[in-house]
Formats: sequence, C-alpha cells, structure tokens
Amino acid sequence: MKKKITIITLVAVLALAMFAFTACDDNGNGGENVQLGYVNWAEGVAMNYLVHAILEDEMGYNVDSTMADVGPIFSSLATGDYDAFVDAWLPVTHEEYMEEFGEDVADLGYNFEGARIGLVVPAYVDIDSIEEMNDAADQFDSEIIGIGPGAGIMTATGNAIDTYGLDYTLIESSDPVMAATLSEAIENEEWVVVTGWEPHWKFAEWDLKFLDDPEGVYGAVENVHTVARQDLADDMPEVAEFLENFYMDSEQLGDLMGAIEEQQDDMDVLDIAREWMEDNRDLVESWLPEE
Repeated sequence: MKKKITIITLVAVLALAMFAFTACDDNGNGGENVQLGYVNWAEGVAMNYLVHAILEDEMGYNVDSTMADVGPIFSSLATGDYDAFVDAWLPVTHEEYMEEFGEDVADLGYNFEGARIGLVVPAYVDIDSIEEMNDAADQFDSEIIGIGPGAGIMTATGNAIDTYGLDYTLIESSDPVMAATLSEAIENEEWVVVTGWEPHWKFAEWDLKFLDDPEGVYGAVENVHTVARQDLADDMPEVAEFLENFYMDSEQLGDLMGAIEEQQDDMDVLDIAREWMEDNRDLVESWLPEE
C-alpha cells in the first residue's frame, strides 16, 4: 500500500514539475503579463504593436494592448494598471500630463526624434516658408488640405491662417483623404499643401518637406518618449531595458506605418508588425536585453 502511495506521489510531483517547466518560457519570465496603452494615432499604433509582438514572440510575455485617450493612459500608468506607453510627445504636447502624473511615472527616454506638426508640401514645390504661400495661392488653388475638424493640427492651422494672413481655405477631410489628395498631386507633379506631422508613413512614401514657420504657430520640434509605471524596472527589469533600448528613425517607422496602411484591410495589425519584425531582425535584436 505504501509503495502504491509513493508511486502516486511521485507521479504527482513529476506532473507538477512538468507544468512548471512548460509555464516558463526560454527567458524565464513565466509568461508574465504586460499591459500596454496606446492612442489611435498612426505612429502610436505602429510602435505599440511592434513592441507587443517583440514582448510576446522574442521575450515570452503575455501582452494586452488597450486603446484609450492620452489622459486615461497617463492616469493608468500612475496607478500601475498599465505598464507602458510608447507615444508620449514631449516636452510640449503632453506636458500637462507629465506635470500631473510625472512623480508617479517613469520616463524611459525617447524612441523617436524630430516629431513635429505643420504644413507639408512635396519637395519639388519651390517655396520654403508659410510666409511665401500667398504669392503662390493660385498654384495651390488657395486650399490647404486638412484632416478631421477636431484634430489639434486643424486648430493650429486655423491660427496659422490668421497669423500669416493667408488667403486660403482649410479643407476638412481625413487622414486617408489627405494622403490620397497628396498622392494624386505628386503623381501629376502638381502643387499641394497639406496639414502634416512626423512621424507619418507619407514621409517614407514620398519626398516631402515642412514649410518654415517663423512665427512658431505650430510649436517646437519634439521627441516621442516611452513612459512607464514607476516601478516597472524593479518588477520587470528586462521589459524596462528593452523599452529603454527601443528606438526608430523616420525611415524605419515610416516603413512600418506604410506597411500597416497598405495591409490593415487584409491583415491584423499585430500580424503586420510581426512580419515587419521578421524582415528587420538586426534592428529588433539590437533592442533586446543582453543575456
């Protein structure tokens, strides 16, 4: 009888050990959960889901990505409900949130340099400043092609029209319509001016330039930062190290955003990010924590 109990006990111990072994990934993190928050902006979606793919496929974490507005994301980072947010525009755009929550979140550094908004034209357009636009109004059909009426860049463009005394109409549309209008104009080598921001996939697709803004209506050039909950580095040091290493230049991010723009009707965004990850192995591996 004792022998039978011993065998049963041994089997149970082996089963428990096998469960513990399979529950742990190659990195030894045991399949811990990582909660990411993102805003529905093109660059934020692209970077978030690339980070999501890398954390799951390369580092063995279980990842949840939740879309929300910026304010709730910062609040959730401060309370520890979210682990990280890779689309904080600093020092200007999200300054108020850093002032409110800065003591309860960790700034892991910038992941993109040179983020900005303004008026964008094809590179072949031979004016370089908003101040020159009235002299070229006929070539632009006196129109600035905008996006949705609620966007901050639309408010800024209305201010630019007033500040510079532009004899132009700001056309409300959407990001896809703006991009389609830009594409058609470039194909025909016509002049067009659009509300634009970087990072955006259009800068990888076409040769574009921002018009100078000497009055500073559109604000300063910013960097995009990764912000995390305050104790992430203590609880998940590998995740924090990876996020500190994570950095994309305009061409890389534009390429990823372009892939999402082209394929998102047919593929899940996470799968597109996984494909891009596989096509850019050297870059991805440069971000991974040292073993």
